[in-house]
Amino acid sequence: MTSFIIKAHEHRELPQSWKSHPGCVFCKIISGDSPAFKVYEDEKVVAILDIQPLRPGHTLVIPKTHEPRVSELPPEFAAAVGVAVSKVSNAIAQGLENTALNVVCNQEYAQAVPHVHYHIIPAPNFNGGVPSSPVYTGDRVTRALTQKEMHFKEFEARNELDDDDAAQLLSKIRARL
Repeated sequence: MTSFIIKAHEHRELPQSWKSHPGCVFCKIISGDSPAFKVYEDEKVVAILDIQPLRPGHTLVIPKTHEPRVSELPPEFAAAVGVAVSKVSNAIAQGLENTALNVVCNQEYAQAVPHVHYHIIPAPNFNGGVPSSPVYTGDRVTRALTQKEMHFKEFEARNELDDDDAAQLLSKIRARL
């Protein structure tokens, strides 16, 4: 029953109330002009895997209107983003079996793309891949890493997302939506 409704909305023009910016990478993803690993999508929001994730599952939730500042996001899009952040966060937590998440939205400061977006970042899992905080010399602990050292190690460990990893993450997360 819903397939004909979905088909009716494919390739439709965006409503005039939805602003876009021709140079914005997120607007290009929303319009279908640039590829992305879509985790979730509805009429006002899209969630995609970050192509340079801090950790596996790092996802961006983006409103389908071009607005650089979250403080100026129209209420209907702010509400839709809130619902999507909650829904996608739940799916990530279940799919990756890690309930510890960071949800971040930058405005101007540290905002790499001038289009509102929320980062959902799974916390490090110190029992798998990401370095744990104690520093070992042989069999003994010499000292714990400082927060700055831990952040730097996480930054160094960042890799570009490849298609195979993206497919596995999408499967795990989408199964929970």
